[in-house]
Amino acid sequence: MSALQNNIPLTQGLFGTTELDESRSAAIKKTYALLSLSVVAAIAGGFIGSNSPAMVQFFATFPGWIVAMIAINAIPYMAIACRHNPVMSTLALITAGLVSGLVLAPVLFMASVVAPDIVPAALILTAIVFAGVTFAVMLTKVQFSAPRGLMTGMFFAIIGVIVLNSFLNIGFLGIIIAGAIGIVGVFILVNATSQVLNNPEYNEP
Repeated sequence: MSALQNNIPLTQGLFGTTELDESRSAAIKKTYALLSLSVVAAIAGGFIGSNSPAMVQFFATFPGWIVAMIAINAIPYMAIACRHNPVMSTLALITAGLVSGLVLAPVLFMASVVAPDIVPAALILTAIVFAGVTFAVMLTKVQFSAPRGLMTGMFFAIIGVIVLNSFLNIGFLGIIIAGAIGIVGVFILVNATSQVLNNPEYNEP
């Protein structure tokens, strides 16, 4: 969502509605389709990184931190620069997601040491929440309703936490942490979507 900026107040971004024409409705759906690739790549990167001692050790060092900061900031610019080349821009978007997951390796590893089931639970819940908000966006036709997006996303988050606890037995603290991650993620996604749709310059992903 390269068009993201504070075009409207936060309250409107979370609780308002946005009228859409046909082209803008199609554009936001295409944006979420592309974002889904990046989210999947980020989840894969987080899983690979947290289970790779070499990645954990590298990104925990100062040179690794520098490499991470350069990569995180450079790759999105590469995606924007080649946005007129669908193949290259999609590859750059996937790479950005993968790298963002990899650089979290030290944090995810430390979390897994304290609570082994928290990391897979958080990664899975991230995917579930994104799927929920994406579902709401894909149903959008002439009007994007932020409250509907919030309700759908939080419903998916709650169901996700219940299912995860039944399979992983993440415990009360795990439920609180996973639930907080899911709900915060819903608020961020819905507000970002509203902000983008209210940007007059937004007409493509």
